[in-house]
Amino acid sequence: MSSGAGREAATARGPAARTQRVSTKYPEGAVELNGAPATLDQVRVLALTNYGHYTSMLVEDFRVRGLALHMERLASDCRQLFDVGLDTDAVRHYVRHALSGNPGLVTARVTVYDPALDLGTIGSDAEPSILVTTRPAARSVPAPLRLQAAFYQREVPSVKHVSVFGALMHRRRAQRAGFDDVLFTSRDGLVCEISTANIGFVRGGRIVWPQSEWLPGITMALINRAPDEPVAMEPVRLSDLPDMEASFATNSVTGVRAVVSVDGTQWPADHEALAGLRKLYAETPSELL
Repeated sequence: MSSGAGREAATARGPAARTQRVSTKYPEGAVELNGAPATLDQVRVLALTNYGHYTSMLVEDFRVRGLALHMERLASDCRQLFDVGLDTDAVRHYVRHALSGNPGLVTARVTVYDPALDLGTIGSDAEPSILVTTRPAARSVPAPLRLQAAFYQREVPSVKHVSVFGALMHRRRAQRAGFDDVLFTSRDGLVCEISTANIGFVRGGRIVWPQSEWLPGITMALINRAPDEPVAMEPVRLSDLPDMEASFATNSVTGVRAVVSVDGTQWPADHEALAGLRKLYAETPSELL
C-alpha cells in the first residue's frame, strides 16, 4: 500500500482541502483511495501519467461472481506492472468500505496505481494504492451488439491496464459509422476481442472462443468451468464468421450479451444457446467480499 497516499489523505484539512475532495456517496457512487475519500491531487496522476491496472465487478448484496479470479487478476497485473505484490485482503476491505450502506446491485471498479509516480519518475520503486469507484448497475438485459471489425491489438493484451486510448478511438470510429462497438482483429484477419469484452461463437452446439491474443476474461473463465458446457478454442478468422450459428460478448458487468452482426455477417439475438449461457452465468455461485 502507498503510505504516502495515506498520509496525504490524513493531513488534508480545512475548506481548501474539502473542496478538492472528489468522493461522493450513494446514490451517485463513491471514489475512495485506500479506504478514504480521494482528493483531486491523488487521482490527477491517472489523467497525466495513466499507468496502472484495474478490474470491474458486479456486486450484489456484497457478493461477486468470480471474486477470487478478480483478485488473482489484480495480484498478477500488479506484479507485472509494479514489480510488487498486492494485498488482496486489503482490496476486499476497501471495496466493502466503498459499498457500505448499499447492499443493492452495484458496479465496482478497483484501480491499482501509484499516485507518487509521474512521467519523470515512472522507473522508481512503486507503492501501489487502491482506488475504488462505484456506480449503480442496471438489471435489464443489455441490447444486442452490432460490431465493426478493425485491425488493432491492445498493448500488453493479457493485462487489464488503464491505457484504453486505442480501444476507445476504434470504438468511437465504429459508433460514428453506425455500429455499437468494435471487434479487434490481427493483421492476418484473426478475431481477437471486443474493445471491453471477450467474444465467443456458437457452432455445432458448442462454444468456440477465438484463439488469439486477448485479455483473459472473468466471465469467460466462469463459463469454461461449467462441467457440461462443450467448449473449444481455435483460430477464428473473419472469413469463418458466416459458418457460426450465433455470437455473444462477455464481461463481468453485462454478463452474456448477444452479438447480432460483425460488418455484414448477421446472427439471431434469440438463439437458444445464448439463453442457456445467460442461465448458466446467473446460476454461477457468488463469493462474499
